[in-house]
Amino acid sequence: MKFYKDHYDVIVVGGALAGLSAALMLADKGKDVLVLERHNLPGGIATSFVRGGIEIEAALHEMMSIGDKDNRLKVGKFFDDMGVDVDWLKVPEAYHASLPGLEVTLHPGLERFAKEVDAAVPGTYDKVLRLLNLCHTVFDSVNELSIHPMSKPMMLLKHEAFVKTAGYSTKEVLDTFQLPQKALDLLAPYWIYVGSGFSDLPFTIFSVLMADYIGYGSFIPRKFSHEMSLKMAERAEAMGVQIEYRQQVDKILVKDGTAYGVRTARGDEIHADYVICSAYPNKVYTSMIEPASAVPAGAVKMVNGRRLSLTAFSVIMILDQPAEKLNIRDYSIFRGDTMDTDALYKNLAGLGPYRYLTCICHNYGNPDCTPEGTCSFSITVLPRVDGWKTVKAEDYDAVKHRVAKQLIDDMSAYFGVNLLDHVLELVIETPMTVARYTGAWNGCIYGYAHTMEDHIIARLQTAEAERFIKHLEFSGAHAISGDGMGPAVTNGRKAAKNVLDTMAEEAAK
Repeated sequence: MKFYKDHYDVIVVGGALAGLSAALMLADKGKDVLVLERHNLPGGIATSFVRGGIEIEAALHEMMSIGDKDNRLKVGKFFDDMGVDVDWLKVPEAYHASLPGLEVTLHPGLERFAKEVDAAVPGTYDKVLRLLNLCHTVFDSVNELSIHPMSKPMMLLKHEAFVKTAGYSTKEVLDTFQLPQKALDLLAPYWIYVGSGFSDLPFTIFSVLMADYIGYGSFIPRKFSHEMSLKMAERAEAMGVQIEYRQQVDKILVKDGTAYGVRTARGDEIHADYVICSAYPNKVYTSMIEPASAVPAGAVKMVNGRRLSLTAFSVIMILDQPAEKLNIRDYSIFRGDTMDTDALYKNLAGLGPYRYLTCICHNYGNPDCTPEGTCSFSITVLPRVDGWKTVKAEDYDAVKHRVAKQLIDDMSAYFGVNLLDHVLELVIETPMTVARYTGAWNGCIYGYAHTMEDHIIARLQTAEAERFIKHLEFSGAHAISGDGMGPAVTNGRKAAKNVLDTMAEEAAK
């Protein structure tokens, strides 16, 4: 019996969230789909691992675009529509900001958030609420326009706030509100999840982030991020998708400018009408296209012109006491010595000491995630890839442990507790860990940076011109939406929609 069919409608390279989202959407339309995944499990970075008999979340801090059961947002609705039954838990807060002169816990809900900022910085309620409402209006426009594009005159008529702010940076728009610096500091912590300083971050991106997280709150799966990927894979197979693990794709086959299949590392040549690829275009266009002469010059120019966003360094600990006994009192803590996001972005180019940390105690979102009497606590920085590319193999262990100790010492001093005295299990994840496990280009988990020169609005306008090889689509964090697990799902769906649209167009000819 042959391992593979003679032909598929679509081959999906990569069984992480984007690839599985694409497979689900295609299978829902009756397409014959093959997913090839290099690991023995689905999910990519959306996974967990076991140490000392305890399952530990590997990456997810919080999931955006889910929404409550009676008010689903686009990612949550997609899971529901596809029959992927994830047990979502709502995170109890937005974040605790530990910043110079500020120790403030803020919660979702536009009015509540504005009141809590006002309590810390009196006299700011009206301005903060007006800003958050503006973010929400832009967020609604982005969601509608992603489904129903319209002419520029109609956009101005129906989406005035979106059009008027689209060409401005976050800093430029925030400056118009004339808020005190401490209020601006309290509005800034989520910047790290999009990875550009405010002077270079499009206000559109900031709006989507704030409206989603602050307007609707964030969620985590009860059984860790791997619950998402396992249930997505299970549902996809039930819908007829063939998923094969331990199958690394080495080449994407191209003839006459059109992709027609792949070749795996073990030598299988598999044919399909379309290929959706989760690998970064950097890798695809430099080493995966066969023949190499089929790569247009414009493709290489595009990847050379794009700036990689952030990678990740995390210390994940299982501690031998409940969180409150270690003075850990919040699910999410953003801690820094400044909220000058441009200065913090510059700092992330090096190897530390890092000036801005994000910490998660999963027990406050999921009380049963560790055995009774223990807690899970992680400390994460999201560096740029620049510095970590310079680490030599012989220096790797020393650098890794130096950075980890800096993070642990910082939070130990903050809590007044030596966390190292309470460690049951400790795992260090570095950019090299990410690169090795996921194959992400230089360990970059957030795709290409959203900047004033290159962000979602510009990318939507150039998307057609950047489809350099026919019947080849890209999914993953590096695709149009960028940034995180929720957008990865959106990117997978977008790739599937492109395939379905092209199929319909070609059938109509």
